[in-house]
Order: sequence, then C-alpha cells, then structure tokens
Amino acid sequence: MKKIAILVIAAMLSACASNPDKIDAAYVSPLKYKDYDCDQIAMEMDYVGQRTTKLYQRLKAERTADNWQMGVGLLVFWPSLFFLEGGDGPEAGEYSQLKGEYEALRNTAVQKKCGIESKSPEEIIKEAEEQEKSTAEAD
Repeated sequence: MKKIAILVIAAMLSACASNPDKIDAAYVSPLKYKDYDCDQIAMEMDYVGQRTTKLYQRLKAERTADNWQMGVGLLVFWPSLFFLEGGDGPEAGEYSQLKGEYEALRNTAVQKKCGIESKSPEEIIKEAEEQEKSTAEAD
C-alpha cells in the first residue's frame, strides 16, 4: 500500500509544470540571422527579450499554481491530484526556443561587431523580480 502511495505521489509531482529557471535554451543556429543588419538584430533582440520575459512570468505563475494545488491536494484530499493539469505545455517549448534565439542573435551581433547594448531576458527578469521585492518591502 505504501509503495502505491509513493508511486501516485511521484506521478503527481512529475505532472507539475517545470520551474522556468530550469528550462534550457534550445539550440538555434546563428546562421538564421546572418543576413540581418545591426538594426534588425537589435529590433529582433528587443522583441525576443520582451516575449521571453512575458512567457517566464506566465510559466512561473503556472508553476506556483501547480505547487499550491499539489500542497492542498496532499493535505486535504489526495484523489483531487488526479485532476491537476500540470506538465509543460507548448509555452515551455516556446520559452526554450526564444532563449535559444536570443543567444543566436547575441552571437550574430558579436560576430558583426554591432555593439548592441541589450539586456538578456534573464537580466530583465532579475531586475523585475528585484523591483517587485523592493516594492513589497516598501509597502
């Protein structure tokens, strides 16, 4: 009976959404952007950075919701865990792809000596989280 309970809990934990910090970048060839000029690279880096940040926030919220559902389900009524949505959806795949595209754009910008001063999606996310913490502490 204990083995079955352990297997059920393990299956439920694997159904939870991944932490977006743990999602690796997919490989994207820098050759995709070889014909872009520096302005096009900068615009694309900006778009990819913004989209990646939005997806990160959505994936993080989904992960938090899954953790709450798991905790409540384990404490209150464990059969409810069978109804968890969980898992990584298409947004996690897109997030991984966008991280890879940003790296490919950054590599292309370096090769073309564009001198683009753009923040990576990770830097944007870190700054947003620090700003949220300072705002919460001020309240």
